[in-house]
Amino acid sequence: MDVMAALALEAGKPLVIDMVQLEGPKEGEVLVEIKATGLCHTDKFTLSGQDPEGLFPSILGHEGAGIVREVGPGVKGLKAGDHVIPLYTPECRECPSCLSRKTNLCTSIRATQGRGLMPDGTTRFSYKGQPVYHYMGCSTFANYTVIPEIALAKIRPDAPFDKVCYIGCGVTTGIGAVMFTAKVEPMSTVAVFGLGGIGLNVVQGARMVGARRIIGIDVNPAREAMGRKFGLTDFVNPRDLGENGDLVGHLIDMTGGGLDYTFECVGNVKLMRQALESAHRGWGVSCVIGVAGAGQEISTRPFQLVTGRRWIGSAFGGARGRTDVPRIVDWYMEGRINIDDLITQKIALEDINKGFEMMERGEGIRTVVEYK
Repeated sequence: MDVMAALALEAGKPLVIDMVQLEGPKEGEVLVEIKATGLCHTDKFTLSGQDPEGLFPSILGHEGAGIVREVGPGVKGLKAGDHVIPLYTPECRECPSCLSRKTNLCTSIRATQGRGLMPDGTTRFSYKGQPVYHYMGCSTFANYTVIPEIALAKIRPDAPFDKVCYIGCGVTTGIGAVMFTAKVEPMSTVAVFGLGGIGLNVVQGARMVGARRIIGIDVNPAREAMGRKFGLTDFVNPRDLGENGDLVGHLIDMTGGGLDYTFECVGNVKLMRQALESAHRGWGVSCVIGVAGAGQEISTRPFQLVTGRRWIGSAFGGARGRTDVPRIVDWYMEGRINIDDLITQKIALEDINKGFEMMERGEGIRTVVEYK
C-alpha cells in the first residue's frame, strides 16, 4: 500500500515528504494507522549523523499512537480497531531479560531492530523500489507502519492520540526513571539537569512520589516557570554563577551536603559528571537518561564512587511497555499527570522540518505531528 512518510534519506539533510510503499503484516506483526507522533530529540540526534546506530534511508519517529488496522498470522492479543502505542522497547514476556524481572530491556528482537529490520530480517517499507529501514522498531513518521505485536501497548480507546503519543517516549522515560529505575522515596531531595521534555517529566515524577525538594538546572531562564508548574521548588541557571562558577559546590551548599537523587536529562557528559558529584556522599544516586554523541565517554574520580555514590542509567524509564504504558495512560486520563501543557505545538507532516527547526532553537517543549 502507498503511505505518506517523512524520509530520512541521508544524515544531516532535511526530511523528504513523499509517498512510500508498505507491505502488509507478516507473522506476529500488526499494521497500525498512526494518528499522532511527537518529535523527540532522539530523532534529531539520529538525523544529525551522530547516532552510531543510525541507518539511512529510514523512516524515523518512535513516539506515536494509533489504531490497529490489520493483524498478521499468529497475533493473539490485538485486533483491528484496538488503540495502541508503539514501543521502541518491546516486552515479549518470554526472553531471559523479561523473565528475570530485573530489567525492561527485552532482547527478543533486539538484533534485527538494531539493524532497522523486522524480526524476519527484511523491511516492510520501500521507496522507488529500494528498501527503507525501520527506526527503533516504530517508524511513526509515516501515517501507516508495521510493528511486531510485542512492541505495541494496547490502551484505552478514549485517550486522545495527540496527547498520549508522548507517553511512547518522553513521559514514560522521565516519570519511569523516577519511579521504576531510581525508585525515589518520599521526602527525598532531587536535582534535574535539563528541563526539556524529559526533565520536566522527571520533575513531575518526583512530585508524584512526594519529593520534598526538586531543583531544576537549565541555562534557559524561560524553563523556570514551566518547571515550577510541574513541581519544581528551586531553579538554578549555571550562567548566573559566573564564568568560573562551581555548580556542584553550589548544589551541595544549597542542600547541606548534596542531593539524594540527581538526573541528567540532556546527554552532556560534563553534566553527567556534575550530576554524580552533586549527589550526597554515602547514599546519593545519579541517574543518566540523556544520550551522548558517538564516541563520548563519562569520567569521574574513583573517590566519588568509593564514598558511596551510585551511578545508574535508565532506558525508557525502566518501564515494561505492554504492562506499564497502559497504566501511565490511565494516570493521564485520571488527571494524575500533566501532558497537555507539555504539547506546545501541533503541526502537519509536511511541516515536520519546521518542527525540528523549532526544537533546534529551543522553542516549546514537545511538537506533535497530527495525521489528517
